Amino acid sequence: MPVRSGRLSTLAAAFVIARRDFSAILLSRSFIFFLLGPLFPVLVGGLAGSIGTKVEQATNQPQLGLMMSAADTAAFSAAAAALSPHLAGDMPPVVIVTAQGTPAAALKQGAGHGNLGAIVSGTLAHPLLTGTPDRVTQWRGPVALVAARAAGHGPDTIPEVRLAATATSHADEAHARVMTAQGGQMLLFLLTMLLAGMVLSNLVEEKGNKIIEVLAAAIPMDAVFLGKLFAMLAVSLVGIAVWTSAWGLLHVIGGSAVPTLPAPAVGWPVFLALGVAYFGMAYLLLGSIFLAVGSMATTVRDVQTLSMPATMGQLMVFFFASYAMAHTGTPVEAAAIIFPFSSPFAMIARAAMHAQIWPHLAALAWQACCVALLVRAGAHVFRSRVMQSGPARVSKRSWLGRLKG
Repeated sequence: MPVRSGRLSTLAAAFVIARRDFSAILLSRSFIFFLLGPLFPVLVGGLAGSIGTKVEQATNQPQLGLMMSAADTAAFSAAAAALSPHLAGDMPPVVIVTAQGTPAAALKQGAGHGNLGAIVSGTLAHPLLTGTPDRVTQWRGPVALVAARAAGHGPDTIPEVRLAATATSHADEAHARVMTAQGGQMLLFLLTMLLAGMVLSNLVEEKGNKIIEVLAAAIPMDAVFLGKLFAMLAVSLVGIAVWTSAWGLLHVIGGSAVPTLPAPAVGWPVFLALGVAYFGMAYLLLGSIFLAVGSMATTVRDVQTLSMPATMGQLMVFFFASYAMAHTGTPVEAAAIIFPFSSPFAMIARAAMHAQIWPHLAALAWQACCVALLVRAGAHVFRSRVMQSGPARVSKRSWLGRLKG
């Protein structure tokens, strides 16, 4: 009868290590403070932005310009002054625009009348509101009520306000999406660099406590490597979920005071899903490098020395992906997408600027293959370095060994 070995398989042992590290880190007090650390700058920034927005709104309030006949302008101004207290602040201050030309040209130039948000032209019976799409939509109702009051009509005969929105061009839309692409790249880079460092600290601590040697005696070292890598990824996703929830709560509390980015080309749901996928790929790639580096370090000083090239290399990769974002459709962008370490950053920017989905499926498949190869190589380095413990022995066959007898 064959004797069964009590040694677990690689996947089963990796799951045991992942569960152990995940529970130990997640329930520690240091992890709670680690989660709270980035929230304080966000809270301070949100409060500062809220106060700054209120000050800006108070000192630089948008105005509604009038380019009508003298009689209609006087009647509209008087009606606006009478109805403003009853419109709950929806009616902006009214100024008379004396510039010549079209309302769109006067709105673009400002016409020396301060902060013009929109201009009313035409007649009281058929007013024409010119401005940006969000502004004319917001002021359409108050302008109709004021025009009806100025014309002496009752509430049942409110005139129809025609809209002449200054449509956003394709160039403006592309420029706005570049902001989202840059924000996605920056956030992905910061999260990867911030959270991947936990792998090094955890590994060095366990090497100092000789826990790694105990694990190596019972579990394959490849399983230890995989378990630690995926446990840290799960802990990082928990941290991201907490920070995202805090940002959503701040957005609900702050409202319009919290800055928002333009919508990406693929839409926010797909963009967020791709962001999570690309973060996982970038984290596994960098985490496998950090684990391999940590296996060669014995002290915290060694970790700082050995991890510096990896950190600087990742910074150069980020700059390369940012440079490739400005050269879409060129060999530079293709190189950034193919190179595994820059591929997640290049593709998250592409998701913000282009609506095609299939390139992301191909890129994720390619990144998964690179992750598998790099994790395997990192596990090999990890196994060979961690298993080398204790002082180096002198070979008896060497001439130095023979001299020492």
